[in-house]
Amino acid sequence: MGGGGRSSVAPKQRNSGEEAKKRVPHGKPPFSLSQVKKAIPPHCFQRSVIRSFSYVFYDLTIASCLAYVAINYFSTLPHNLFLLSWPLYWAMQGCVLTGVWVIAHECGHHAFSDYQWLDDLVGLVLHSFLLVPYFSWKYSHRRHHSNTGSLERDEVFVPKRKSALSWYSKYLNNPLGRVLTLAVTLTLGWPLYLAFNVSGRPYERFACHYDPYGPIYTDRERLQIYISDAGILAMCYGLYKAVMLKGLVWVVCVYGVPLLVVNGFLVLITFLQHTHPGVPHYDSSEWDWFRGALATVDRDYGILNKVLHNITDTHVAHHLFSTMPHYHATEATKAIRPILGDYYHFDGTPIYKAMWREAKECMYVEPDEESKAKGVYWYKNKL
Repeated sequence: MGGGGRSSVAPKQRNSGEEAKKRVPHGKPPFSLSQVKKAIPPHCFQRSVIRSFSYVFYDLTIASCLAYVAINYFSTLPHNLFLLSWPLYWAMQGCVLTGVWVIAHECGHHAFSDYQWLDDLVGLVLHSFLLVPYFSWKYSHRRHHSNTGSLERDEVFVPKRKSALSWYSKYLNNPLGRVLTLAVTLTLGWPLYLAFNVSGRPYERFACHYDPYGPIYTDRERLQIYISDAGILAMCYGLYKAVMLKGLVWVVCVYGVPLLVVNGFLVLITFLQHTHPGVPHYDSSEWDWFRGALATVDRDYGILNKVLHNITDTHVAHHLFSTMPHYHATEATKAIRPILGDYYHFDGTPIYKAMWREAKECMYVEPDEESKAKGVYWYKNKL
């Protein structure tokens, strides 16, 4: 998650080449979590209902205006402009709705307000609107934060060891294969994760975010998984009524394609936050929560940092203090960078280049042969 500050925390200069891929330290840090927290101004941990709702209102107002213009005015445009206007709408609306997703994500971390019931209510409504099972995601995402960087227990984008690669991996290790892999990942990755736990932690039996009795959840959580499912069903019913009233093409154009953009952004952002040649993963012999939380990457998405409430360039701070409101994370990141030193990882590589590089170089993880730390794994790509 990120911060809603007015200036990006990322330095203006962009790392390039080998500097961008420089490995972060993997040993135990010379500082403690409490020392990092003391560097952050106390007000950064204060949550404001009014300020949090202002971001909800702001995003939903923009999304409503974009939809209103598309519905009422695109049909009056000349043919060439009509064809151009829809892709522009899809891109803009997808970005804005990703910001809405980020606010619901904030609710899942109890960072929206001081009231858990309010956070859950707002998160349930916003995520259901985007066809996300709020409580189901909340609980699996919480375990991701509790086990970040662990090869055995992390919940999302868990890298494979070389021995666990699929037989067809060697056929995808080329430009065409990477294009295909990225296309499938960005379009289908999110629904496949929710429905089949693709790229998630392996369980002994089938795991699904819609299954209240699946292995992801405990007995205490099952009732809320039903509530998440009810929210999805309610939204699906609303979409069904819209199709009956306006037609399938209308619903796809106004809602469906922007949702695909949202889903693509979620996968891309998460992928680049946790996948990098310079970021380690750990097995159970080496992993601890603090080093796992530090094994994340801040990225620079340019102007989209603001649109996405800086979920992109304040992710390290978010993993250390996930209940901090997003609108303070920018200030907090600036405060902790001197303390973290080399343990803080920012990569300013342009996103399209970073996406391609990570797809090419981060195929599996293995320890360095010459290293004594056999429980520390790094991304590699030589098959």
